[in-house]
Amino acid sequence: MLKKVRLGKSELLVTKPAMGCLPLQRCEKEYAVKLLRAAYEGGINYFDTANAYTDSEEKIGLALSDVRDKIIISTKSQARDRDGVIAHIENSLKMLKTDYIDLFQFHNVPEMPDINDASGAYAGALIAKERGLIRHIGVTSHRVGVIEQCIESGNFETVQFPFSYISSERDLALAEKAKKADVGYIAMKGLAGGLLTNTRACQAFMNSFENVVPIWGIQKLEELEQWLEVAQEDVQLDDEINAFIEKERKELAGTFCRSCGYCMPCTVGIEIRNCARMNMLLRRSPWQQYMTDEWRAKMEKIDDCIECYNCASKCPYGLDTPKLLKFMLKDYREFYAEHLKEAEK
Repeated sequence: MLKKVRLGKSELLVTKPAMGCLPLQRCEKEYAVKLLRAAYEGGINYFDTANAYTDSEEKIGLALSDVRDKIIISTKSQARDRDGVIAHIENSLKMLKTDYIDLFQFHNVPEMPDINDASGAYAGALIAKERGLIRHIGVTSHRVGVIEQCIESGNFETVQFPFSYISSERDLALAEKAKKADVGYIAMKGLAGGLLTNTRACQAFMNSFENVVPIWGIQKLEELEQWLEVAQEDVQLDDEINAFIEKERKELAGTFCRSCGYCMPCTVGIEIRNCARMNMLLRRSPWQQYMTDEWRAKMEKIDDCIECYNCASKCPYGLDTPKLLKFMLKDYREFYAEHLKEAEK
């Protein structure tokens, strides 16, 4: 039996862990349905998706529409106007094969939605709620200041923000702020974009915050089995896990690019959001995929950087992006040369 967490004033009771459904768009339809069904049968009752996740909503509808009354679905819209939000909600209902959405979220907002704008996104959500199309309203963002404002405003029942054991102290403090304000707290990117790979440590960290609901991005049955196993075990922080987390923090924090994309587009066309974390991608995921001519060209593009610092000025984490990119290029060249020699042996 999985633990359930009350999502603040929404009163929604969701399982911990929950399932983040962005990766479903990478799965074949038949496999995605099988995966979703396995998650449901394993006890997960909360599935988080978005209008922008291509066919993710459609796959949820195919897999779980017959158990709609037993699950909780949240979806999102990146529309910033009233009519756009309503259109997205209506499309989500069609894809999900349902007549209501438990939790609607403004997706990845750069600033707090204006509740007084009659033609704005918030007005669209209120109309949808009045029509019974959605039941609760939340917000997601990669900007800590925006989430702090949303919590303090009292206008949102939930917030969703990147949250992992290498988050900054200010980021971590959001969990307690949300708890005090009775706002549900949904943790995205609990694996820090794939950089964190210790399932037990990640789950134990999340368990140390009673009000935090992690939505793990799951795209394989084996991954699902791992999350269900540690959830049922109710793994907690201990000396061994704390030591491991501390080691990871020292190695990853400080120059860690979250790949949020606020730095883009680049003035000269550098793919900053991936290039700025290349050393981690090389060492914490299958490195062969980054040794292609295509990826080498993307990395060499860093040489074109004019140090305009537009990217750094937009980084919500205060990174010196041009400096970081140059370090990544140097490291990539060294890594490439080393592994090219190994391939030639």
